[in-house]
Amino acid sequence: QVQLVESGGGLVQPGGSLRLSCAASGNIWSIYVMGWYRQAPGKLRELVAVITSGGSTNYADSVEGRFTISRDNSKNMVYLQMNRLKPEDTAVYYCKHTAGGQSRWGQGTQVTVSS
Repeated sequence: QVQLVESGGGLVQPGGSLRLSCAASGNIWSIYVMGWYRQAPGKLRELVAVITSGGSTNYADSVEGRFTISRDNSKNMVYLQMNRLKPEDTAVYYCKHTAGGQSRWGQGTQVTVSS
């Protein structure tokens, strides 16, 4: 099984930046998709960005141009660089690993954008 641990969340002012990290351990697989999702209070969990083991990326329209997902295969890490943050980006952010027909979630990290 894969274990995922997110870090890097916190409180930031509008317009600020944060970088989230997701450390993966266990049976990572050589072919996988990893993604960042978020869930705001009272809302459904939504896709933020995904990256494949081959390096292809995809972003939600709401974060395109502001967020960047990246990975370091040698360290089994996935990152989410978040710039120009807005109050509506406030949510719990989750890391997800999908491979071999199975998915695993991390425990989440809170991001709060507020002045």
